[in-house]
Amino acid sequence: MSRETEGSPQRLKGLDTWSTGEVLETLWASQSRAVAACLPALPDLERAVGAAHERLARGTGRLIYTGAGSSGALAELDALELAGTFGWPTARLAILLAEGRDLAGGINGPAEDDAAAGRARLAEFGPGSQDVVVGVSASGHSAFTTGVLAEGRRAGALTIALASVEDSPLMRAAEHRVLLRTGAEVIAGSTRLGAGTAQKVALNLFSTALMTRLGFVFDNLMCHVRPGNTKLRQRCIHIIRQIAQVGEQAAAEALAAHGDIPRAVLGLSGCSAAEADALLARSGGNLRTALQERASQGKAGPCPR
Repeated sequence: MSRETEGSPQRLKGLDTWSTGEVLETLWASQSRAVAACLPALPDLERAVGAAHERLARGTGRLIYTGAGSSGALAELDALELAGTFGWPTARLAILLAEGRDLAGGINGPAEDDAAAGRARLAEFGPGSQDVVVGVSASGHSAFTTGVLAEGRRAGALTIALASVEDSPLMRAAEHRVLLRTGAEVIAGSTRLGAGTAQKVALNLFSTALMTRLGFVFDNLMCHVRPGNTKLRQRCIHIIRQIAQVGEQAAAEALAAHGDIPRAVLGLSGCSAAEADALLARSGGNLRTALQERASQGKAGPCPR
C-alpha cells in the first residue's frame, strides 16, 4: 500500500458528519490540487511527447494504452477519443485493460494483480521498436500494467508511465516517467478522485500535444475530425471554410466530393484526387506540409497561414 495515495489525514476525521457544503468544498479543493499537480510534470510530459512523436511519425507504429481499475478506464477513454477527434487510425491503436474491455462486471477485480497476464497480452500484439506503450496507475503498483510495460520495453517499444508514486514498480518499468504527485485522497485510497483527475488531465495533455506534433491539427483546428454525424459534418464544413477561405456551399460540396477535410482543402486548391492522395502520403497526412509542398510548386490555392 502506498502512503502517498492511501494516507488518511487527521484533518479529515469525522468527514461523514460534516455538512454537504463542507464536503463539497473539501472535494473541490482536492480536485484543484490534483490539476495543479500536473504543472510540475510538464517537462516530463514534453519529453514523453517528443519521444512518442519520433516513433509514431515513422508511419507504422501503434499507440498502446494499458491500465487497470479506474486508471484503465481513463486510459481507455483517452484512447477512444483519438479516432473521432484527430482521425488517428484505429489499426494503430490498442487498449489493454486488466479486466478486459467489458467493464460491466466492475473495474477492481483480481486481474490487476497478474503481471504474467500483462506480459502475455502485450506479447500477442508482437510489439516492436516503433510502438509506444502508455501505462497508467495511481499507486504505480498495478502488476498487470507493470507487466505490459516491462514486456513492451523488452521488445524495444517506447514505454511511458503515469503514476502518483515516484519509486513504484510501474515507474521503474518505464523509460519515460510522468509523476503526478497528488497525495492522499479525501476518501482514503479512492484514487478515482484526485489521482484520477490528474491522470485525465495528463492524458489529455499528452495525447493532444502528440496529435498536434503528428500533424492531426491545423492551427487549432481538428483537421482530421471525421464527419460521422450531422454535428461533425457541420464542424468539418466550418473547418474547410476557415482553412480554404471559401463559402459554406463550396466547403460542403468539397467535403461531399472528397470525404474528409484534408482532401477537400487540397481539392479546393485545384488538386486532383490522385494529387491530393500523393501529397498526403508524402506528408504523412500532415495538411500543412502538403499545402506547403503544393505552394512550393507554384500551384494556386490556399496557403497555410
